[in-house]
Amino acid sequence: MTYNPRDHFFKKAKLDNFAARSVYKLEEINKKLRIFKPGDIVLDLGASPGSWSQYVSAQVGTKGQVLGIDLKPVEVKLENAKFIQADLYDLNLDEVLKSHGFESGFHSVISDMAPKTTGIRVTDQARSTELCELALTTADRFLNKKGSFVCKLFHSDDFQSLKKMILSKYEKFEAIKPEATRAISKEIFLVGIRKK
Repeated sequence: MTYNPRDHFFKKAKLDNFAARSVYKLEEINKKLRIFKPGDIVLDLGASPGSWSQYVSAQVGTKGQVLGIDLKPVEVKLENAKFIQADLYDLNLDEVLKSHGFESGFHSVISDMAPKTTGIRVTDQARSTELCELALTTADRFLNKKGSFVCKLFHSDDFQSLKKMILSKYEKFEAIKPEATRAISKEIFLVGIRKK
């Protein structure tokens, strides 16, 4: 199958006024697992260009809040969302949460973080695993009990160890390759439901 950057989901995202086609991956995960509820507070890691935050913003409503963090700027404007341009590795997240009024923790931590790809499969997979582990560590610290975790991974041999790690911290584990994921892509989404 040939790679088509302007496929059905790309066009649909433009029509629906979403910043990127990746929104439909999160939508499918949420429809299956019902992760977001009105009033929820959500941490969106790797938020740029903003389509996941757009989707979550609508799901959590006016009483909910979204905090997005990314190396790149997020241009979308949402009443119930704040965005920080920073490297999560260098960020003092405790300070950021305190200064932006997110001290009570999160109902969900979601991560669409991806490494800058090199084209060397093993390197890209290893970097993707590192980002997954970073997201998981962040969720360990700031996700409330019974909260949910969603993370993108470039599928590799590390899948089993990450699955084990998530199952040790959450009541349920799911691995989903949404329909909106390109056929040639190795990405898969790891989900932890109900943090122990």
